[in-house]
Amino acid sequence: MNPLSNALTLSQLHSAFTLFTSLLVEALPFLLLGILLSSALLFFVDEQQLISRMPQNPVLGSLFGSFVGFLFPVCECGNVPVARRLLTQGAPTSVAIGFLLAAPTINPIVIWATWVAFRDQPQVVVLRIVFCLIIATVVGVIFSFQKDPRPMMQPELAKRVLYRLQVRQAPEQPALLQSGTYLLGQSGSPLRLETATPADFTPPTPIKRFSAQNFRLFMDNMVQELRELGGMLVLGSAIAAAIQVVAPRELVVSLGQGPLTSILAMMLLAAVISICSTVDAFFVLAFASTFTTGSLLAFMVFGPMVDLKAIGLLLSIFKPRVIAYLFLIAGQLTLLLTLSYTYFF
Repeated sequence: MNPLSNALTLSQLHSAFTLFTSLLVEALPFLLLGILLSSALLFFVDEQQLISRMPQNPVLGSLFGSFVGFLFPVCECGNVPVARRLLTQGAPTSVAIGFLLAAPTINPIVIWATWVAFRDQPQVVVLRIVFCLIIATVVGVIFSFQKDPRPMMQPELAKRVLYRLQVRQAPEQPALLQSGTYLLGQSGSPLRLETATPADFTPPTPIKRFSAQNFRLFMDNMVQELRELGGMLVLGSAIAAAIQVVAPRELVVSLGQGPLTSILAMMLLAAVISICSTVDAFFVLAFASTFTTGSLLAFMVFGPMVDLKAIGLLLSIFKPRVIAYLFLIAGQLTLLLTLSYTYFF
């Protein structure tokens, strides 16, 4: 084999591993934060009261879910555990979708980072927030037509929703503290829902919210979600790193010659790079001299919604077809909004 070819292959493998490690190191703290917040809902919040007060109107529900990002400042990895928790506990679909799409952008950390990066262009900060709100609201309203979320969800997670409905029919019995696809609080080790039998759906003995047993279940939930979602994050990061090596960013940048192609190129770059929303404004600032403001907005709006390293995490909630619809609608709306800004402003 050609020595040059060997060297190139080793160089590509080294680059892929470096990118994989950097994506994983960047995303893991936010995933941990999301799991912590998701588990905290179990321990500190009466979920049923919280969910009962959420707006049932699709538009208001999407806006409510979008602005919850101020309370849960997580990126596109950390928002998945919280959104999954909301769906499995009966939150309106519009609320969960609104949070899933908008929380990585509509939170104080990202807004402040965008302001620091584009201090001389305050309209970029405002438009990023407005465009994200519009897209999250529209997509949330579209998905709200599916009143029962179970057909959209992975079978094991749909089974979790079915269990919740069974518990509601017996209100004198409390719901289990549990992660998305595990039963906790039973005797023995945590039980995966797809292997559970009807006899396993027996709520545990009532316990005080702030008891030692409750805290142990809180920790069990964190461990189980980290095991489940951590594996998905590793898979997504590996895919994103491999694509970056096979299709280097120079190829994507070379496509951005016109108003339309530059927006499409930056949307593609955002999905391939899979950079965290807390720092993406500083990354895209390097392209400010060669790309239009509309294409920069496309990168910062589309990237946190469609992130290759987060695909594995989303697969822990939705079926592949649903994720494809989610990405396609978000992409079309991003293109329409940013292209309109490019031509009219």
